[in-house]
Amino acid sequence: MPSSRLKYMSLGVLVLQTTSLVLTMRYSRTLHGEGPRYLASSAVVAAELLKILACVVLVYRDRSYSLRSLNAALTQEILNKPMETLKLAIPSGIYTLQNNLLYVALSNLDAATYQVTYQLKILTTALFSVSMLGRRLGVYQWLSLLILMAGVALVQWPSDSPAAVSEKEQLSAGSQVVGVVAVLVACCSSGFAGVYFEKILKETKQSVWIRNIQLGMFGMVFGLMGMLVYDGDRVRESGMFQGYNSLTWTVVALQALGGLVIAAVIKYADNILKGFATSLSIILSTLISFFWLQDFQPSSVFFMGAMLVIVATFLYGYEGRPSPNPSRA
Repeated sequence: MPSSRLKYMSLGVLVLQTTSLVLTMRYSRTLHGEGPRYLASSAVVAAELLKILACVVLVYRDRSYSLRSLNAALTQEILNKPMETLKLAIPSGIYTLQNNLLYVALSNLDAATYQVTYQLKILTTALFSVSMLGRRLGVYQWLSLLILMAGVALVQWPSDSPAAVSEKEQLSAGSQVVGVVAVLVACCSSGFAGVYFEKILKETKQSVWIRNIQLGMFGMVFGLMGMLVYDGDRVRESGMFQGYNSLTWTVVALQALGGLVIAAVIKYADNILKGFATSLSIILSTLISFFWLQDFQPSSVFFMGAMLVIVATFLYGYEGRPSPNPSRA
């Protein structure tokens, strides 16, 4: 398949996965049905298990569909290198926290506000890249980060009308403050874990799929611990998969495959096209949140902030013209 077709196919899948995950997660957390609501902590564990299975299949494919070669690779890279495997414990624990926070955020925020605010992870990732990897940002990237902060601030700007605030709280069916705090903590954890994982990948020659299996293993352990601590009584009473339905499994599958889709985009696309996909996902989430979920009432300030975030996303991926003096680039 031509690389250009793979590029746009991976971006299309990223838009579909990002938009679908946010909307289905929001809908599943606010849907009032019969019986108990599914446990977010158990959904995180199920997603980690599914991610491990998907990565094992990808390693199996890379090993020419040989079970013996697959077993040798997993044994050699995971069991025989315990210190390398343990390096993934830190980002895995942070990713587990982040995944749980996303459920908290979408239980309290509409999909549009969540999508725009969550783009602050660009800022946190950039700052951690500078401090941990020694990466230098260009003028366009620093400018985009300032625009990004201004856009998110406008999205979170309180309405002057008490009636509008009351209506928004009623539509959101949760606490705006709790949702925003959850998103902000998730952005910080996403930035640190992402840069830490990138640092590990650059220091070793292990397959990215092997690394994801290691992440998933620790993620399952941390996820199970969190589930037993916070929802242990409910799990013992009604089981881990209480409240699960087809929508819940869709959310689990989308969350599990998210990292694999991003890996494909990084491999086949560039930052500008990735920014385009992110911006399109924000627009789609806003429209569907307004017309279908009906839990979002847009305002002129929100649209102004959303446009600034979209511009910042494009600008951050813009590399500009190469500097004539490489030593000062």
